[in-house]
Amino acid sequence: MILDTFDLTDKVALVTGSRRGLGQAIAVGLAEAGADLVLLDRGDADETAAAVAATGRRVHRIRRDLTTATAEDLAAAVDEAIAELGAVDILVNNAGTIRRAPAAEHPVQDWDDVLAVNLDAVFHLSQAAGRHMLARGSGRIINVASMLSFQGGILVPSYTASKHAVAGLTKALANEWAAQGVTVNAVAPGYMATDNTAPLRADADRAASILQRIPAGRWGTAEDVQGVFVFLASDAAAYVTGAVIPVDGGWLVR
Repeated sequence: MILDTFDLTDKVALVTGSRRGLGQAIAVGLAEAGADLVLLDRGDADETAAAVAATGRRVHRIRRDLTTATAEDLAAAVDEAIAELGAVDILVNNAGTIRRAPAAEHPVQDWDDVLAVNLDAVFHLSQAAGRHMLARGSGRIINVASMLSFQGGILVPSYTASKHAVAGLTKALANEWAAQGVTVNAVAPGYMATDNTAPLRADADRAASILQRIPAGRWGTAEDVQGVFVFLASDAAAYVTGAVIPVDGGWLVR
């Protein structure tokens, strides 16, 4: 039956940035589809862990600050996940950060921090988890891209650069790993009502201009992304790889 191909029972998913917002919704959505969860976050992620546990699935928490974590730190996190829950079948590189400043004045530290979280950690975790997936001939890696994987944005040069790079990295890894059973895709959320967009929503003029361009007529919610992550993590998406899928209420087609 077709619905059986969406079942994630007994799969293990590692989700970064899972304490709140999109990451929390993704983790809970995967658990509701049957997956056990490893929550990698710089904070405690207590609320997310409780929500996962309430579905009856196993949950393990790992603390890492992706701003400062080395490749070795992240490889060790993947090893810990496998030791605790037996595998990493699904990796969701969700954690992200954004710093706003005019390009001519953009601080070097802000550039470095954003690239460390949004790009370096994505590669290092994908590489570490990918090795295990390739060895057993199956796996799903899902990166979180952005509308700014397609556009330039305003006042966010480091974020835009990182999200363009995530889209490119997704395609590069997909090319190398598809024949060995590992798919690599990305989801590009549109304008979501999360912490990252709080400054935009607080600016009445900017918020109005954004809303006018969204054909769906509303800001997205964290729950709006759950379905596409479950799909990409499942056997239903076995022949989908290298895709960057917008979940944007129609923003890009306007």
